[in-house]
Amino acid sequence: MTTTDPLFGMLLALGGTQGQVSPLVQLIPFALVLAIFYFVILLPTRNRQKKVEAFLAALKEGDKVVTSGGIFGSIAKIKDDAISLQIAPNVRVDIARAAVVGYQGQPPVVEAANT
Repeated sequence: MTTTDPLFGMLLALGGTQGQVSPLVQLIPFALVLAIFYFVILLPTRNRQKKVEAFLAALKEGDKVVTSGGIFGSIAKIKDDAISLQIAPNVRVDIARAAVVGYQGQPPVVEAANT
């Protein structure tokens, strides 16, 4: 039996003799599952995390933002890991930098935890 299919020839070469299956052929489905897991789950998560970090690093005083608790305000002062948010005249609250989810009037940069 002669065949011109190179994939068939490669699988035949990887396979053992007398009905035995090569361990290399048995690892192919496992490698495919890992590749699918990486491209479907890990890569989008990593890209989303980079986008959130870039957003939080770009915050500046005067930006009008929304927090994860739904508080609207403008940034009055930025510290290392906290932000002073002015929510009304002469009313400022300190919040964690990670609590800011987006700019007012725009879709949130940080998605909800349950989605």
